[in-house]
Amino acid sequence: MSCRVLIGSIRSQIPTNSQSLPLIDLMSSAYADYFPITHHIHARISFIRRLGPRPGRLACYDCHMIRAGILTVSDAGSRGEREDTSGAAIRELLVGIGGEIGRYEIVPDERDVIAAKLRDWCDAGGIDLILTTGGTGLAARDVTPEATLAVAERLAPGIAEAMRAEGMRHTPKAMLSRAVAVVRGSTLIINLPGSEKGVRESLGAVLDVLPHAVELLQGVTDHPKTS
Repeated sequence: MSCRVLIGSIRSQIPTNSQSLPLIDLMSSAYADYFPITHHIHARISFIRRLGPRPGRLACYDCHMIRAGILTVSDAGSRGEREDTSGAAIRELLVGIGGEIGRYEIVPDERDVIAAKLRDWCDAGGIDLILTTGGTGLAARDVTPEATLAVAERLAPGIAEAMRAEGMRHTPKAMLSRAVAVVRGSTLIINLPGSEKGVRESLGAVLDVLPHAVELLQGVTDHPKTS
């Protein structure tokens, strides 16, 4: 969930000009330190924004909590024959940017099963981001991209391109990935590799843009300009 939270409005004689920037930075830090966040919500304060024309009218803005689902695609994993280290890596990285894992499941490499799970999670609501791991290569059982495209309403090719580009920095085999990123409703779905190493490299390449992507899908398009 991405929420615009108004922490407080300060009215004073502080002019909102370049000379006041150090004070604004100090206030931003103070808000970040003292904003009450319950233990089960991971959130971060992005910045302080001036609201309206009145001098000194400031508000803390942009707390992000991404509600995510992790879908591990693995025949062996679905039979309990393989530890899901890739899913655990995804969880670790998402929590680091304020993610909350709302759904998690391991399914076999079956196109219809994967597509049905993606469709159900998206259409039920409450999930901003679904990350799949596994089934993105050239093997006959690698059908995750086809299942993902079957439920897609729009494509987000730049995400997959960025992940492959990062992967190529580590191994030429990354060019064999057929991973896709798509949108269904207001949910972003991204295919990740099946290995833990591949997950960390690929997700790490796009992690910082995910909060913004989620905001856009939720209709939050008014973003303050940054210098």
